[in-house]
Amino acid sequence: MLGPVILAASRSDRMRRLVTAAPVTRQVVDRFIPGETVDEIVPVVADLTDRGLELTMDVVGEDITTPAHAAAARDAYLELIDRLKPLDLGTRAEMSVKLSMFGQALPDGHELALKNVRAVVEAAAGIGTTVTLDAEDHTTLDSMFAIHEELRKDVPDTGCVIQAYLFRTEADARRLAANGSRVRLVKGAYKEPASVAYQDKHDTDRAYVRILRALMEGEGYPMIGSHDPRLIALTQELARRAGRKLDEYEFQMLYGIRSDEQLRLAAEGHRVRVYTAYGTDWYGYFMRRLAEKPANLQFFARSMMTKG
Repeated sequence: MLGPVILAASRSDRMRRLVTAAPVTRQVVDRFIPGETVDEIVPVVADLTDRGLELTMDVVGEDITTPAHAAAARDAYLELIDRLKPLDLGTRAEMSVKLSMFGQALPDGHELALKNVRAVVEAAAGIGTTVTLDAEDHTTLDSMFAIHEELRKDVPDTGCVIQAYLFRTEADARRLAANGSRVRLVKGAYKEPASVAYQDKHDTDRAYVRILRALMEGEGYPMIGSHDPRLIALTQELARRAGRKLDEYEFQMLYGIRSDEQLRLAAEGHRVRVYTAYGTDWYGYFMRRLAEKPANLQFFARSMMTKG
């Protein structure tokens, strides 16, 4: 019940000021966001990969209002790619990008976002790794899928994200699975109206299972974005039925959540990729993490009460 309230707060300037100014916030944020700069994040990359994990890296930032801001977001990813090159990790460290950061909502935003993200995708390919286009609210998806299709003409490994709570996603999943895409399946973390999305958690869970089955039976590469033990076990069973080897799909989990489970799955031979965000504009990302799971909010509240 609190999820929609928190999601609304994620777009409130007043709540942004309140949360970011709270003395204990930085300590709690560190659980989900391990750094603000490239210098801080490179040692995290080295540590996680040394432990057998892989990463997808997100330079956080939202509400881009000018082409210059979009270019700065592009350049932040190019700097990250430049710093990853000497590590020679290949696809063990990929990038996740939100097209809104690259100017998607600006005038002529589709073409601007395509131009900016293409530079990142090509630079990533140059060091042997990939980029995944994050899904945002439903109004942006047609543009995102069109950009994804265009990028795959030159860089076929470019991935995208689909959200189980949207009614459209089952059809999107079948199309993407048929054409061999890399697809991350998540439940969804934006406030969406009842006209386009399931509002009940159980309906979303059932949709997730249907979509997961379609991806496993398809020709693409499924990336399972979930911390739910039931869905992790089901993924393993569906992969077995589909005859998939351990390197023909992967699990993806957020940095700071179920870290022991990440290491356990990796030790069993599974590919486990940790979604690792960094940067100074962390507020929107942080609030969606609170909205996704009550335990995250409880963790934040306990810290506020004990440290405040």
